[in-house]
Amino acid sequence: MRTLFATTMLIAAATTMAGCSTLKGAALGGAGGAGVAAATGGDVEKGAAVGGVGGAVVGTVVDD
Repeated sequence: MRTLFATTMLIAAATTMAGCSTLKGAALGGAGGAGVAAATGGDVEKGAAVGGVGGAVVGTVVDD
């Protein structure tokens, strides 16, 4: 239950602050992805990579 709460809070924070630009989106996504991976016991490097790519995409879309 605690892990689910932490994951939800990280996603919510990253989503609300995400992406006025590609770099900000990538940075926030990478941090969020690493945090979620750490909280759920996953691979932090892969979580950061996936989060960074997702954040960059969101940042690009929102910025346009």
